[in-house]
Amino acid sequence: MYSGCITDIGGVTAGHYTDGENMTGCTVVIIEGGAVCGVDVRGAAPGTRETDLLRPANTVQKANAILLTGGSAFGLAAADGVMRWLEQRGEGFDALVARVPIVPAAVLFDLGTGNASVRPGAAEGYAACEAASGEPLRQGRFGAGTGATVGKAAGFEYASPGGIGCASVAAGGAIVAACFAVNAFGDVYDHCGGEKLAGMKGSSVYDALMQDGGYGFYGVNTVIGIIGTNALITKEQACRLASAGQDGIAMCVRPAHTPYDGDTVFAFGTGEARCGLAQLLAAGAEAAARAIENAVRGT
Repeated sequence: MYSGCITDIGGVTAGHYTDGENMTGCTVVIIEGGAVCGVDVRGAAPGTRETDLLRPANTVQKANAILLTGGSAFGLAAADGVMRWLEQRGEGFDALVARVPIVPAAVLFDLGTGNASVRPGAAEGYAACEAASGEPLRQGRFGAGTGATVGKAAGFEYASPGGIGCASVAAGGAIVAACFAVNAFGDVYDHCGGEKLAGMKGSSVYDALMQDGGYGFYGVNTVIGIIGTNALITKEQACRLASAGQDGIAMCVRPAHTPYDGDTVFAFGTGEARCGLAQLLAAGAEAAARAIENAVRGT
């Protein structure tokens, strides 16, 4: 297992809500005082909230928390609970008559793993906030990764468990950390040694696609994640860092960014440290790949 967690960044706490019976859950990353945030959506079947707001030209500059959740599009309701928790603590964008917490979110499809009628909602999002701390997150089948699976080219019965994972790396005088929930259509490989870590049983997703096109099943797969740094970055650079996180997906998920996946990566910078952009981007891709591999190693 690689070391490190998204909570290695000062002022960042994180927590899971895990429903092991119904095989779903959510994971929240809370940023004290908010941080500049960007996003990169590269999968063709995403389920997201507040991604347009994170475009560089748009008005709001900071996010207060980021949510990764199971439950497919239903699970986006968990962000309501995160907003309520933050509002109670006076966090959010000052809209004069109210503070509006900014909570970007992305979902993965886990309805085929457990009970399809049970999905994270506002109460579960709030519970994840209540569980948040500066301690390292549990990895594997917890939080947003509880019902995740990987390698689904031949259907769920040939897939392997996915999960959620974290890692962090040093980049000059800065820290770059990642938290990823892995529910990929493709298989997951060690990005250094090439060993298959998890995925389709009896074959590979690549071979299945080349032979007969694979099972397909649009919208039931995705890798969703967060790259965080304590470096000073602009909103444009945060979007570039999120893009590097997508590169990290491609380093270890094969194939990545398919028509069946909703791959979405958020990135934020808290601004305490200084680091060159090239260093940050290289470290972001590496941290993402490590976190994804930890997600399936932890199951």
